[in-house]
Amino acid sequence: EVDVKLTAVVTVTDDGGSSGRLRKDLQILPPGDIRNCIVALSRSESLLSRLFQYRFSEGGDIEGHSFGNLFIAAMTGVLGDFSSAVREASSILAIKGHVIPVTNDNVQLHADFEDGTEMVGETAICEVKKRIAKMSLVPLSPEPNQEALSAIDDANMIILGPGSLYTSVIPNLLVPGVVEHINKSEATVVYICNVMTQPGETDDFNALDHVKTILSKTGLEKLDVVVVNSRRAAKNLMKKYEAKNQYWVPPTVKKIEELGIRVVAADLLSESDLLRHNPNTLANIIANLVIEMKNTDSDFKSLNSED
Repeated sequence: EVDVKLTAVVTVTDDGGSSGRLRKDLQILPPGDIRNCIVALSRSESLLSRLFQYRFSEGGDIEGHSFGNLFIAAMTGVLGDFSSAVREASSILAIKGHVIPVTNDNVQLHADFEDGTEMVGETAICEVKKRIAKMSLVPLSPEPNQEALSAIDDANMIILGPGSLYTSVIPNLLVPGVVEHINKSEATVVYICNVMTQPGETDDFNALDHVKTILSKTGLEKLDVVVVNSRRAAKNLMKKYEAKNQYWVPPTVKKIEELGIRVVAADLLSESDLLRHNPNTLANIIANLVIEMKNTDSDFKSLNSED
């Protein structure tokens, strides 16, 4: 076990489902992604963490809402501030680490598509399934959360992903100050590449395309390690995904290495009815990178002490 201090800096552009309804009705930031991170960092499968993920299946206006989303919304009303609500919810679940919204401003995603059209709103952008040429935020320059920038400055390792390239990973990097702080950081920057493409967003993308998109569309100059999946899923599962125009992301290890970026390729698949990153395998890879980084750092310090 590796002793690490975890901080999740979370995008706040979701406008679908329970989060979208609360955002529209109460004019608060969307709590869904925040809630998922809080539960993921909670120390056990406690009744409280299960309660946070409970979703009301029937009941009029409350139908479809998760208890955790309503709790964070209520806490925002009591405290008057979304970030404070997130801190208190994190404290109540006794999470290991911190969860921080990347901005406290009510931001939306804006996409310019390759066919010349444009659209606002994460859900609409995902549903239209068109090739994206450029992503931006509305408002264009939201105020960054200073806690998020401080967390980046203090980090020894910065991990991007896993998540939707254009609607989860890139949005965080569009908030003013985030990329600048990462570029100045001495931390190891790791990108965890998706295992499957997403219709419209990343059709025909290999791992190199994911990397190049991040570097070309965000101003990020620093990417040290890319973690890629090296194995295709079972044929029956692949057929299920390919019927929805989702395909395996080829690892393209050598081409990424030619950019001067280290690649860690491994079998990352967790196969059930869905394809996901195997959390244990991924955690082991990150843990090994942390141990390796600490050993290198300690060797560097010992060399300096002998001078």
